[in-house]
Amino acid sequence: MKTSLTAGTLLLLFCSAALGATLHVGPGQKYADVTRAVADVRSGDTILVHEGVYPGGVTIRNLQGAPNAWIKIFAAPGAKVVFHGGTNGWHMTDAAYVHIRGFVFQQQTGNGFNLDDGGSYETPSHHIIMEDCTFRDIQAAGNNDLLKMSGVNHFEIRNCKFLNGSFNGSGIDMVGCHHGRISGCTLENQGRHSGSHAGNGFQAKGGSAEIIFERNLLKNAGPRAFNLGGSTGSAFFRPLNAGYEAASLKVYANIIIGSDAPVAFVGCIRSEVINNTIYLPARWVLRILQENTGDRIARCGNNRFANNIIYRDSQVSADCNVGPGTLPETFALTHNLWFHAQNAGWRGPSLPVADSHQIVADPLFVSAGKSDFRLQPGSPAIGSGAAFNLPVQDFTGSPFHASKRSRGAVEFRAGSSGGRRSAPAEREDDGEPCGARFCRLRQEVLAPADGRAVCVIEGAPGSLRADELKARLEASALMSG
Repeated sequence: MKTSLTAGTLLLLFCSAALGATLHVGPGQKYADVTRAVADVRSGDTILVHEGVYPGGVTIRNLQGAPNAWIKIFAAPGAKVVFHGGTNGWHMTDAAYVHIRGFVFQQQTGNGFNLDDGGSYETPSHHIIMEDCTFRDIQAAGNNDLLKMSGVNHFEIRNCKFLNGSFNGSGIDMVGCHHGRISGCTLENQGRHSGSHAGNGFQAKGGSAEIIFERNLLKNAGPRAFNLGGSTGSAFFRPLNAGYEAASLKVYANIIIGSDAPVAFVGCIRSEVINNTIYLPARWVLRILQENTGDRIARCGNNRFANNIIYRDSQVSADCNVGPGTLPETFALTHNLWFHAQNAGWRGPSLPVADSHQIVADPLFVSAGKSDFRLQPGSPAIGSGAAFNLPVQDFTGSPFHASKRSRGAVEFRAGSSGGRRSAPAEREDDGEPCGARFCRLRQEVLAPADGRAVCVIEGAPGSLRADELKARLEASALMSG
């Protein structure tokens, strides 16, 4: 039996973008710069920026589209559009339903891009997409971030590059951000300067919650590649009464090369790090810390670390660094594979709790030196992971096996040709994705006996396995509300 999900019966997916005007920006165009185009834009319009190098320091306030009429700011097809210099490349405040695509932000002296709520915590920026952008070469050495987000809800950062950040800043720094997804991004050389530094790859703190990090590549991402939590002044929490630095963060199917500590749990709770590949960390594999000791802040605990591959050598001084005021005994470690490349007799890591179903063996990567972390036939990681529902996709964008998934970020497939991420999904002419994640939907899902369901997307019939459809519908919740 098949369950039909049609416009008249069970499921209807509408892409949200309404047709609007196109406002052209650049030399010889109607608008000389983005700021002037923003002054005239309306919900559903597209600002199309043509080839050129434009000065940074752009300020955009209260730019708000509508649920069915997003405002798009896109680089023209095939154009290289660079915003150079300025304190911030752009500073966007109180934005809503805005889609930004295809720009380069470089050599700023403050933050590469600043997106925030203007300090009005009751009115966060929300429903923001940033994709195919590059943030690089920050000209600062302090707490300066390539992308700074404060008070932003329902967002997605996808297929972006973060290169050569400040050694005391972050690639992405999120304070009080919620319901987001960072996927398919590359971060390299965070903290490229020599000497002592305290930077991070991706950081979420200040009451941040419900953020997914998936299918990202982090290479030499500073002292902490993923800083899950942190230390935030009480006046900057969003909401102000949040009882944790971070909660319900999901780190799925990422590849992390280098960094002093690939994963740091810092005052975070109910978070999980599943099916990642960690290669040659410089000092620790994990850190469990409590840097905010305020009375209302929950102690770091009740987190999960599972199905990961850790390939280490003698650089590592301790596999897990535990700081005071934490609850390491509440952590769940399971089904991780560990390997010491310089000690054939190594018997495994020293951890604060048992890592159940642990394997200590060579994972047999195809060519780790060339960043090819596919598994060779015979790898002990193949089919030996715990059967979690999430993540659905591995680093390359292919599905994990439902019942016998592998450990690490890349699922094994006999005869697979590469361990690279797949290209972004095709989009309609208006630039909005056609998948369920950003579509308005009406649903009534039945359980088909044959495990398949039929759906209509943009009026075109197709089919999805029921579990795939379920995953897409769950993902759509990130951008709903």
